[in-house]
Amino acid sequence: MPLLELRNVSSFYGNVQALEGVSLQVEQGEVVTLLGANGAGKSTTLRSISGLIPAAIGEILFMGQPIHRLRPEAIVRMGISHVPEGRRIFPGLTVTENIMLGASNRGRISKVQMQADVEEMFVIFPDLKRLSKALGWSLSGGQQQMLSVARGLMARPKLLMLDEPSLGLAPIIVQQLFGVLREIRKQGMTILLVEQNANMALSVADRGYVLETGHLIVEGRPDELLDNEEVRAAYLGGTKPVASV
Repeated sequence: MPLLELRNVSSFYGNVQALEGVSLQVEQGEVVTLLGANGAGKSTTLRSISGLIPAAIGEILFMGQPIHRLRPEAIVRMGISHVPEGRRIFPGLTVTENIMLGASNRGRISKVQMQADVEEMFVIFPDLKRLSKALGWSLSGGQQQMLSVARGLMARPKLLMLDEPSLGLAPIIVQQLFGVLREIRKQGMTILLVEQNANMALSVADRGYVLETGHLIVEGRPDELLDNEEVRAAYLGGTKPVASV
């Protein structure tokens, strides 16, 4: 049984159809990436899964249970953590306070446990430790993105969904961020990744799906997508980079 399964999902923004008949699966422990141009429906797919945009047609199953009629907060409690595009940290709170907010879905947590969990995030993101008392507004874009991912991990999710984590970041910061993703992948975290940087996304993924105007047009392993001339021309700059999982 897949950890996550979408069955023929269609979603709308008002009268505008954003997804049509999307079916995909994410297995436990996989990193799956959604590729496509702006407006293809990648972010809408994540929002449909997390309940922010209810699926009008079809089913979304998580651990075999239907979630497409649940409210977003109930979906979070089931173990899906959605790190949206744009970071959305709380600028008036410190780094530590922002991280702690990620555990709000877990009910009552002892001070000792909370401190231990925060320290674990600081091990994963060493830059955040030295900035632990800094306010969110004072962080660089890359540091804010690291903070957003740390906050998502504090929920102890079964599935971590990341929407455009590299957007607007310098190349060296992108490399650092994807280094972190490789590490948490090794620890068994299941990740559904939306990423404009297709080459980078495929370097960490087990499988990928390509969306075009709300439709899934192709799926496969990174090597299969890298060998697909149409995919390569449209999303990978026409060259065939070396992918490493």
